[in-house]
Amino acid sequence: MLITNEKQADDYYHALINREPSFVGVFFVGVKTTSIFCIATCRARKPKRENVLFYTTFKDAMDAGFRPCKVCRPTENAHEAPNEVKAAMDLVRDCTKAKITDQQLREASIRPIFVRRWFNQHYGMTFQTFQRMYRINHAFQELKTGKSATHTALDSGYDSLSGFGYTFKKLLGHSPTRNMENAVILIDRLTTPIGPMFVCATDEGICLLEFVDRRMLETEFEDLQRRLKAPIVAGENAHTKQLKQELEEYFSGSRKDFTVQLLTPGTDFQNAVWQALGTIPYGETASYQEQATRLNNPKAVRAVARANGMNRIAIVIPCHRVIGKDGSLTGYAGGLERKRWLLDHEKTHH
Repeated sequence: MLITNEKQADDYYHALINREPSFVGVFFVGVKTTSIFCIATCRARKPKRENVLFYTTFKDAMDAGFRPCKVCRPTENAHEAPNEVKAAMDLVRDCTKAKITDQQLREASIRPIFVRRWFNQHYGMTFQTFQRMYRINHAFQELKTGKSATHTALDSGYDSLSGFGYTFKKLLGHSPTRNMENAVILIDRLTTPIGPMFVCATDEGICLLEFVDRRMLETEFEDLQRRLKAPIVAGENAHTKQLKQELEEYFSGSRKDFTVQLLTPGTDFQNAVWQALGTIPYGETASYQEQATRLNNPKAVRAVARANGMNRIAIVIPCHRVIGKDGSLTGYAGGLERKRWLLDHEKTHH
């Protein structure tokens, strides 16, 4: 949203001039003379007040035609976890068998209230929920190896089997003594040059990669859990780590093809459409009509477009490479400016 309140805009300009870190992610400033946008702490030369506009989200700035600043990298740094939050997350990942207390956070020079606020704003869950999910997922993996529920509960920091069982069933949908063959969907968060994304994976592969501000994302999560008959919990696995590495290479311009394993539950037609997307070469585009023709069904343009829009694995399954028959940019769940950015990026490194 464009900030139209002059006093609020003046306050933001003052924060920009003073590079106040507490305003990072609160506003994004578009510079009319350069057509770029920045975050509050950008080191670049400061523009005049009359040459700037303020937006509440970077997507609003991109939709207004501004490009991300190469100095402050606003789409990455505004949503990347601050050092204190990273340190808190590392404590959780390194200690999956006990709860990290506020006192432990303070002893590590981490402010508990700062971590809680960041999680609520940027992760869509509380820090305590994040901890519980990691502990329960670790316990789930141990139970699958044959370890008893009692020993697993005690090793996970629970005082009683009943408390462990309640939390386990609440998060995974069944008791810790049954259905150990059931899968879980692990969710993690990452930042990219065009905004933060959620990645989901099972033991079989990556099943979701979406921008965190995608419309109807909650519905997509629900549909994925229903199709895979598995709950979503915080965590990562080998597929997640591989995808993060490949995405980093893609955005640096050194990778053109992805090799990470994918899991794409859907109809036969949808999977045929998604597979056809993968045949569009890097740096090139195709129309919906051309995609329908590739599927030997040239009249199925609308059906192809619908299936294209239901792709859950952005970038890796390159639905951004599909454009209108007249060459225009058509709908993209991540936003047309992101689509334009991805196409320009691929043409530059083609």
